[in-house]
Amino acid sequence: MKVPVFPLNSVVLPGGRVPLQLFEPRYIDMLTRCLKEDQGFVITLLRDGEESGRVASFYETGTYVRIIDFQQLENGLLGITVEGDAKVSITRSWQQDDGLNLGEVAFLPAETRADIPLVFHELPSVLRALFRHPVIDELGMSVDYDEACSVGWRLTELLPLDKLEKQQLLEMQDPLTRLSRLQELLEALEEG
Repeated sequence: MKVPVFPLNSVVLPGGRVPLQLFEPRYIDMLTRCLKEDQGFVITLLRDGEESGRVASFYETGTYVRIIDFQQLENGLLGITVEGDAKVSITRSWQQDDGLNLGEVAFLPAETRADIPLVFHELPSVLRALFRHPVIDELGMSVDYDEACSVGWRLTELLPLDKLEKQQLLEMQDPLTRLSRLQELLEALEEG
């Protein structure tokens, strides 16, 4: 599958929602094409370079996202909200003349659904507290507080973690391994 690739300084996972502001012609053209063809694009973490730069390297694992809302913002820019659909591997990438990155992607296998083990009982409570923040509440994301993938994905996006740590959490395919790592990171944050 050939899709546009949008390198960012942030990570999104399946079910996550991210508001974006588009101002570069290459991304406005991408949005128009995606809406016309009812297609999404891939958000992946920027490895090197700038979000608005023409030369950028990015990680091979990202998330295929769909546009769920768009509007003209007060600052004159185009605002869109995207929602993560599935994790993908970018098997080949190249850049168009206008600077838009394209890639051939393969969808990664869906993660195994699992209940939250008792040892991780605090993680859903932390996530509930994060969801009480007005900015997060405004995104309208849904979460299953009893399910390991859902809790792990949302905590990965919302906790104040280093972006490389978030990328490693994205790349994990086992939701219980992700919860274990998140618990370690949360304990480190609490210790200061």
